[in-house]
Amino acid sequence: MPTETGPPAPPPLPPSYGYTLKRLFLGKPLITDQLKNEKLSNRVALGVLSPDAISSSAYGTEVILIELLPYAALGAFALLLPITGVILCILILVAASYCQVVMTYTRAGGSYVVARDNFGPRVAQVAAAALLIDYVVTVAVQAAAGTVAVVSAVRMLGPYSLEITVGVVIAMCFVNLRGLREAGRPFAVPTYFFSVMMTVMITTGVVRHLIWGLPQYDPTTLIGTVPVQHADGLIMGATLLVLLRAFANGGASLTGVEAISNTVGSFREPAGTNARKVLVVMATVLAFLLAGVAYLAYATHAIPYTAGYPSVLSEIARAVFGSGPAGHVLYGLVQIATAAILFTGANTSFNGFPALANYVAEDRFLPRQLARRGQRLVFSNGIIVLTVLAVALLAFTGGSVNDLVPFYAIGVFTGFAMAGYGMSKHHLTHREPGWRYKLVINFSAGLVSTVVVAIFAIAKFTEGAWLVVVIFPILVFALIRLNREYRAEAAILEGVRGLEPDSVTYDQHRVFVLVNSVDLALLEALRYGRGLRADELTAVHFMIDEAYAELLRKRWQHYGLQPPLQIIDCPDRRLIRAAQELVFAETAEHPNTNVTLLLPRRSYSPVIGRLLHDRTADRIARAVSRLPHAAATIVPYDVQSRIRQAFPDRFEERVTRELEKVQARVDRTGGPASEPREQPVSPPPVIAVDSLVSGLRATIEGQVVRIEDKTRDGQPLRIVVLGDDSGEINVLFNAGRGADIRPGQQLRMTGKAHQTGTRPIFLEDPQVESPH
Repeated sequence: MPTETGPPAPPPLPPSYGYTLKRLFLGKPLITDQLKNEKLSNRVALGVLSPDAISSSAYGTEVILIELLPYAALGAFALLLPITGVILCILILVAASYCQVVMTYTRAGGSYVVARDNFGPRVAQVAAAALLIDYVVTVAVQAAAGTVAVVSAVRMLGPYSLEITVGVVIAMCFVNLRGLREAGRPFAVPTYFFSVMMTVMITTGVVRHLIWGLPQYDPTTLIGTVPVQHADGLIMGATLLVLLRAFANGGASLTGVEAISNTVGSFREPAGTNARKVLVVMATVLAFLLAGVAYLAYATHAIPYTAGYPSVLSEIARAVFGSGPAGHVLYGLVQIATAAILFTGANTSFNGFPALANYVAEDRFLPRQLARRGQRLVFSNGIIVLTVLAVALLAFTGGSVNDLVPFYAIGVFTGFAMAGYGMSKHHLTHREPGWRYKLVINFSAGLVSTVVVAIFAIAKFTEGAWLVVVIFPILVFALIRLNREYRAEAAILEGVRGLEPDSVTYDQHRVFVLVNSVDLALLEALRYGRGLRADELTAVHFMIDEAYAELLRKRWQHYGLQPPLQIIDCPDRRLIRAAQELVFAETAEHPNTNVTLLLPRRSYSPVIGRLLHDRTADRIARAVSRLPHAAATIVPYDVQSRIRQAFPDRFEERVTRELEKVQARVDRTGGPASEPREQPVSPPPVIAVDSLVSGLRATIEGQVVRIEDKTRDGQPLRIVVLGDDSGEINVLFNAGRGADIRPGQQLRMTGKAHQTGTRPIFLEDPQVESPH
């Protein structure tokens, strides 16, 4: 016997074109459960997270010499070693400080998390701005330096340096969009390759210099090098400003030290211990390479070129390995390794920037889109934003490493300083075993980093540091302003008191459907309106053209539509004002009535539709939603999808017909509506105490818990503690105000909230009234 079966299952929906392209380029999507597998072993983490720091040894010595040689001549090489020694001491101090950071804060965020937990979210935005700027500049500098390594070996590519750099940044973006684990293993190889080749070069060079001697370059026989002063160079070069500028350039060698602390969450458990091990190894390798390259530059007198290539590292490799067949091979391997690690050094930012942006976005200081994971479980929006900013910076500077360095160290060392000061506050607060020793390390790192920031801002101000000095406070202000907007929205949506489900009731519910034409979109709105089961459903047309309104009325009667159509004259064609007046009239005639306005909206082509159709429904909805006891609902009707279903092969004819219909409708209606007149402002809502936002004026209501009378600057000060169900707040009254307030009173207060650091939020000199 045949068995009864249910209706056949609907066919699966075809994927959109955007999803198909995304899957083609990025691969199949990963499910969220796979996120826990996206962790790095120590070996892979060292390769993925340390290229930024380790690769800076390829250009750190060169940017120091660029500042010294024009003033100190060959004496610059004598000054190079002590400057490098100072930088190595700072490296040891900063690395020791970050070893404590990764053991205490095992989530992504680094100095941002340290500053936030110890100084409050506002101060933490200084660290956030510093790190975000640092990550963007890191991508540009590393990619540009990698291009220098390429064109140093293949000089015919020199004129195309910028194009090569931009192409590499875009390629990095693509690989990282495919996922951290897939991107991590290939990027780990160049780190180890570069470390091995540099060790071979440094060992060979030091042995040759100590036993046989290394050849030295003579600037008088070289064309295209930076200018070299031939007077008493050592004395001239020892001026304070020149030394500070050279030291500031060399400070760029320490960028990337913080990368591991910003991605501790990417390590396998125990994350803190593993991150500290990798950090120590990374700092040791970096110190060895910086010292080795500086010593070989001193021994060979390798001189930078004004064009940016060949690089100092390239010239050192030529001198160390010689011109024989084996020397050519080893030289080529050094250049390949250098280019590879410098290009992949940008990958540190592609790991760190999205992770940090996610953490800041979770705290509501950046757009929440940056906290969303993409198809491959990475923060795709953060990766894309980083790519766009880095490419823009490269275009602005022409891809020159020397022009990019002034943008660099301010952000780097500001992050170091915030981490050091934050950990110092942590030790003073918690006083764990050995806290005094740790306090000395962290505070010294913070203090030294602050001095470096000041040196860099002064010494490199005219060379581009001024831009960072200007952008930095603007970015911090923008982050704080964005957070205030998020908190204000949350206060309205989540913290308004009196919005319990059963606290607002109405005697009647009236629904109006705005009618512009009789079509399927209108029928959908009427069907939706009947489903609301309102006390009264009314169809309304605001008459702009009398002839069109009469035609509309006849069509309404012809189809026998219900409810009856009400036509309201709108001679000034201000549809938004007419809708507001309709709602006001209804609520005035029927008190305690809730009014809902339904607006049919026809969705057309996303591109052509934007050009051919206005957004009057959206503007009406926004205006009506501001009114008390009223709500506006847009009922969408997707015209475009139904057109494609009906006419799949006649796109050109469809567009022509749409244009004709829209033009006819615009001609009949007289064009878009104008703006509404101002309406009476309803009283502000009462905000819960725990939803107050610093810097914004708000109204709270509660009971006076206690009162304290003090003096401030010789003036009387009354502190009233006001509480509601969500918490308590200190309200400050100056100059004898608030004398009539007594404990137990129920009061409503309106004022601007304030907060300093981690102190509780408070109101000062508010307006007081009795609750209604």
